[in-house]
Amino acid sequence: MDAAPKLNAAQMQAVTAPVGPLLVLAGAGTGKTRVVIARIAHLARRGNCPSRILAVTFTNKAAREMLGRANTLLQRKKDAPRPEISTIHSLCVRILRRHAARLGYPERFTIIDRGDQEGTARKVLKELKVPEATLRPADLLDRVSRWKSVGIRPDDAFANLSGDADESWELAAAGYRRYQQALRATGAVDFDDLLLVVDELFTTHEDARRQEASRFDHLLVDEYQDTSGIQERILAALARDHRSLCVVGDDDQSIYAWRGAQIAHILDFAHRWPGATVVRLEENYRSTPEIIKAANTLIAHNGRRHGKTLVSKAPSGVPPTIMQAQDEVDESQRVVSEVESLLREGATILAETAILVRTGEQTRVFEQELRRRDIAYELIGSRSFFDRREVKDVMAFLRLLVEPDDDLALSRIANVPPRGLSAHTIEKCRTAASLAGHSLWHELQAARAAGRLTAAAGTGIGMLERMVALRHGAAVAGAAETLRTLLDQADYRRHLDREYEEDLAEAEARWQCVEEVANALAHYEKAHGGGRDDEGFARLVRGFLDDLILEVTEAERHETDKEKGKGNKLRLMTLHAAKGLEFDCVWMVGMEEGILPHIRSLNDGLQAIDEERRLCYVGVTRARKRLSLSLCLTRMKWGKTKPCRPSRFLYELTGQAEKFQEQPAAPAAAPSPTKGKRPAKRVAKRR
Repeated sequence: MDAAPKLNAAQMQAVTAPVGPLLVLAGAGTGKTRVVIARIAHLARRGNCPSRILAVTFTNKAAREMLGRANTLLQRKKDAPRPEISTIHSLCVRILRRHAARLGYPERFTIIDRGDQEGTARKVLKELKVPEATLRPADLLDRVSRWKSVGIRPDDAFANLSGDADESWELAAAGYRRYQQALRATGAVDFDDLLLVVDELFTTHEDARRQEASRFDHLLVDEYQDTSGIQERILAALARDHRSLCVVGDDDQSIYAWRGAQIAHILDFAHRWPGATVVRLEENYRSTPEIIKAANTLIAHNGRRHGKTLVSKAPSGVPPTIMQAQDEVDESQRVVSEVESLLREGATILAETAILVRTGEQTRVFEQELRRRDIAYELIGSRSFFDRREVKDVMAFLRLLVEPDDDLALSRIANVPPRGLSAHTIEKCRTAASLAGHSLWHELQAARAAGRLTAAAGTGIGMLERMVALRHGAAVAGAAETLRTLLDQADYRRHLDREYEEDLAEAEARWQCVEEVANALAHYEKAHGGGRDDEGFARLVRGFLDDLILEVTEAERHETDKEKGKGNKLRLMTLHAAKGLEFDCVWMVGMEEGILPHIRSLNDGLQAIDEERRLCYVGVTRARKRLSLSLCLTRMKWGKTKPCRPSRFLYELTGQAEKFQEQPAAPAAAPSPTKGKRPAKRVAKRR
């Protein structure tokens, strides 16, 4: 949007629209973030206090960017009120911190990460005597998340099973109840609970809803097409009284139905909010006219959508090209050869190139070819830094430091490094604690006092007590220094050295990850100010951990940590991961029936095909200057060569939809990029 020096007419209309329900239909590359920020500034200039303006987006990265740009536009002084801009999950954390007790949760509830979730799920399945061959912990969590995303509580899970649901779903429903009981017993919530519990709070405690709604006079929502049912209910509950609700989004880029997003929210907004103003942003500042023409032609084939046609404001460029390959190996060689040719010609740089796939398994042959040609690339979606064992250990140490009664944190590091507290001892004390209705920490101390533990275990508890005592006076020492002292007392560095004594480089790399957590904590302390006393220090650490867990889980949910996209490397990623990004040159590969559209959608009806078409549209509109689409005549399936059919989307985006017929796969030439001309094969010379 930087290419536009000022707001265009439609953007200005959206910014200055009267207070009340407002739907801004922002096509790809039309500057929606610019509009949201400009409207915040407009409301502030009209006399509205910035701190009474709430903007909600769906990633921490977007929230930080919007806040920074809003502060700049408002020319905000250091101590002046500022708008509240955050993800919906962060917003719900703050709401729950104020009202958790009403629903039986402790004020200092813990937000658990994926590792703790899987540990709890594994324990639940063990209690139910469910073998992993029948239901894995990850599968249980996936099904629990699906239920929670649509507001289904444990007691309702069985009733919502379809008649043909198999035994694993029934077991998952039983596991859901026990999983939730386990979380409640430890005063913990998972990522989905943040929304589920707030939804319950607003439904059952009207005074709490009014109290939270009264904190703001205006609500703006970005990426509205991605809202789930439970998210939309929470947002509507906050805006119901003042009705100053501005939602910004693009129904043509709604691609997360599998994660609970409901496109009906943006399609039916004007019906659900009578008197709503609707503004269309159609001037695209990202892509060439040739790319935008293909995108418009493609998406017009979707049935139910808001009518809008993008108009490119960029200079004319080369038409999109179609590349036909014999098989997946040939496809990877041709695509990477073309990348190499453009790099050699100086037509692009690696950081401005991307290869987009529909599914993760497609990346293998491209990785091999990129490595063979020594082209630097980044596979977006690789293992997160915060999934590393040593990072989880340090986070558990911090949680224990400020909340000794956190059973999950204590269970993780009670015997890390080994200090005489065996897994058997911990499990035995955990069971006793559960029966007595108090924490594991309380039970360990009581068991030692009663002489029920070995001398070694008693010594181990004493070591933990000394570590926990570090929170007294930590506000003076500072958060990072306190963490270093804690890890020194735990002898954690030597523990890593012993664990990886055969590979000292690995031990050092893991210790550097530990140091990085300390660095992040120091940055957080600097940004938010250090705690003035013990309780202030505890609040600081809890805030740091809350933000960390939210950001990690968000990265997992979006398949990628998009902030990793730095450095001069080609990006290899899924179409879902590419949403929100843009590149000069884009290759969309595997443009075949059964891949895009995906095989599942072919059996699920028109709505599923429409979502796949929107996904294809997202891919097309990632390209600024060059777009190449490739397909294979054959692919290897279980060791045998099978014929492929060109994707219907290739026919549609080239204006030849009438030539596509649904029939069994057979080798066929791809449609021509330009109607009426012979099929084009833009093929770089192979080495």
